[in-house]
Amino acid sequence: MKYSASMQRITFICGFLLSYFISAQEISILDMDTREPVLNVAVYNLDKSKTALSDNNGKCDLTIFDRHERITFKHLSYEVRKVTKAQILRRGGKVYLTIRAEQLDEVVMSISKWEQQRKDVPQKIVSINSRQVAQVNPQTSADLLQNSGKVFVQKSQLGGGSPMIRGFATNRLLLSVDGVRMNNAIFRGGNIQNIISIDPFNIKNTEVLFGPGSVIYGSDAIGGVMNFYTKKPVFGESDSTSLSGNAYYRFSSANLENTLHADITFGKQKWAFLTSTSFNDFGNLQMGSHGPDSYLRRSYVTTRNGEDGVVANQNPREQIPTGYNQINLMQKIAFRPNKIWDYNLGLHYSETSDYARYDRLIRPGNDGNEFQSAEWFYGPQKWFMGNLQIDKKGQNKFYDGLKITAAYQRFEESRNNRDFGEPIRFTTKERVDAISANIDFENKKIGDLRLYYGAGYIFNKVNSNGSQRNIETNTLSNAASRYPDGSTWQTAAAYINGEYKAKPNFTLLSGLRYSHVWVDAVFDKTFYPFPFDTADLSTGALTGSLGFSWFPRANLQITWNGSTGFRAPNIDDVGKVFDSEPGSVVVPNPDLEPEYAYNTELGIQKNFDDKVVLKGAAFYTYLVDALVRRDYQFNGQSQITYNGELSNVQAIQNAAKAYVYGFELGLEAFLSDHWSIISNLTITEGIEEEEDGTDSPARHVAPTFGDFHVIWKNQRLRTDLFLNYNGEIAFEDLAPSERNKAYIYATDSDGNPFSPSWYTLNFRSQFSVSDALKASLNLENLTDQRYRSYSSGISAPGINFVLGLGYRF
Repeated sequence: MKYSASMQRITFICGFLLSYFISAQEISILDMDTREPVLNVAVYNLDKSKTALSDNNGKCDLTIFDRHERITFKHLSYEVRKVTKAQILRRGGKVYLTIRAEQLDEVVMSISKWEQQRKDVPQKIVSINSRQVAQVNPQTSADLLQNSGKVFVQKSQLGGGSPMIRGFATNRLLLSVDGVRMNNAIFRGGNIQNIISIDPFNIKNTEVLFGPGSVIYGSDAIGGVMNFYTKKPVFGESDSTSLSGNAYYRFSSANLENTLHADITFGKQKWAFLTSTSFNDFGNLQMGSHGPDSYLRRSYVTTRNGEDGVVANQNPREQIPTGYNQINLMQKIAFRPNKIWDYNLGLHYSETSDYARYDRLIRPGNDGNEFQSAEWFYGPQKWFMGNLQIDKKGQNKFYDGLKITAAYQRFEESRNNRDFGEPIRFTTKERVDAISANIDFENKKIGDLRLYYGAGYIFNKVNSNGSQRNIETNTLSNAASRYPDGSTWQTAAAYINGEYKAKPNFTLLSGLRYSHVWVDAVFDKTFYPFPFDTADLSTGALTGSLGFSWFPRANLQITWNGSTGFRAPNIDDVGKVFDSEPGSVVVPNPDLEPEYAYNTELGIQKNFDDKVVLKGAAFYTYLVDALVRRDYQFNGQSQITYNGELSNVQAIQNAAKAYVYGFELGLEAFLSDHWSIISNLTITEGIEEEEDGTDSPARHVAPTFGDFHVIWKNQRLRTDLFLNYNGEIAFEDLAPSERNKAYIYATDSDGNPFSPSWYTLNFRSQFSVSDALKASLNLENLTDQRYRSYSSGISAPGINFVLGLGYRF
């Protein structure tokens, strides 16, 4: 018996050691930045007599290789890696691959909400992955889009960033986070800054869809869609536990920025958790030395002992006040009980401090005052989202994939302003509660036809109140709210989208969507004698798209797409009361209809021996029943008193048509393994046409803009010397509403406002000290130009030194 027991123990130990030895030969091949598995990696020795391939989990068995044999890891999308098996085993059995800079993202999700080959998509899509985010090292997500070279961004203050795409902006663009619509019932036609609530450190991938996306996304997706996909927690391998994290610090000299970020992910085989936090502290922004003197901040308002005064600015290049701080938190929980079901819960929270609206603080005053406002600031901008997503894979009679998404969002914002020398500070506070539910299906069983279909529902409730405080007596009283308190906006929709591969080199995409929108608002007549009691809108919209992607040759792609988009009136259109521009007040208009866009786009891409890629796109969009701000009558009056100022009455109306057209050009040249060139150029023109036949330049048409990058890289160092350029918009090409804001523009030789052209020369570098430690050094605006982007009320940074340090464990 003793002998038998001893033999059993020896057998067990030998078996354990053997299983350990065998398992030790199995390694994981992972993406250097995302830590996700890389499948289909070719693994071979020097003479290729021994080969292996990584599986869907990035696993690969190295048993056939000798311990000190040099092994090559090769994948189309990644840099070649050579290392011995002994080195791999000493490093925990993991091999990290670095993606090739020239590798285009082959899979996109913005067209159907499901993964599709990018080459089969007829619409222009720009993808920005986490590596590019790290290379750009942006302060905010608005800066991330701007640094792509393909999206124009306007800023009214440091705490802002309003993208413009193909002549459209604000509530004619749709913003989405992890598949959940961020646009709410009070997204306005004026510039918005909700995009800064998205933490760039948490972005895994961003996709910008150019042109209408209403078939999938419904109302507001006229000019484009910006999809932000945040990072996911990583599951552990087998029964093991995975633990990893990041810590990051960033400093920027132009506004004395200090940013701290940390995240940690913990994973088991079925459960995974990701916790992330970021804190930003921004000081006042310094503008450049060389440019229009009218941009200088020579003086500003201070309030002492209840009295307003104007003091000289000791440093006119310092834009006082522009600084603010912000915190971003994210918690992800993932549960994967088997290979069929995935459950993902995402919790996001963002909050800013108070921050000044700088363009209002430099506005000249009436009655001989140097400034109109003594105070004009936004209260904390808060955003919370709880998002539950359930994914199912596997065979079913009607679908191959199922996604259910349910989300709750809460938005809070406020506006606070007080005129110079006046004791009353007016405040409006808004809160929007938004719930949404979507169900999406993918069907791949119908031969060469793939179908995507689904339905969704969104409900928004708006709470709004107004108050006024006497800063001398500190008394608080009620005032008019910005929106009808308790108003609601809701929409229900269903869609179907199809992808048909007619030939291996020819793919057709088409889709239809019907959306219905309801608006319900009750107006409070306490402060304004509205000539109506309610706004009760019920409108429907049918939108569609049709396009193709054709490869007449393997190195030549031609795409065409035709699509329609719409935007239904929201609470901001129907029920807002606010001062839109100096001397004007916008009042509610309950008689509105949706606006519609008709778009066509032609694209071409030519690949020259994988060394040079040329891209071009031409587009044309026609907008009818455009919702625009125009003069209006309120109870028969063209002027009313608002916040103590006699103002012209305006309202949002279906009062115009518009057309926008333009060209987008791109160049990618891979000169060697180390050198490459990337360049982009966007040219856009747009006209708004009134009902009486007169026309004027469209407000949100950006000037010609572009960039040119010269990049050098090796395994550890990446450098980027680049030029950013913006063209001029002359006075005659400024929209009438922009001409009324002459104080934010330079002055031409005739004394008229205009937006000058500008350029900046910049340098970026990123160095991998080790696999764990990375450092970045950026020098922006090397020639210290003083400039303002078109329609922006704040000047851009002057020469700017940016340092970043990141550690991964």
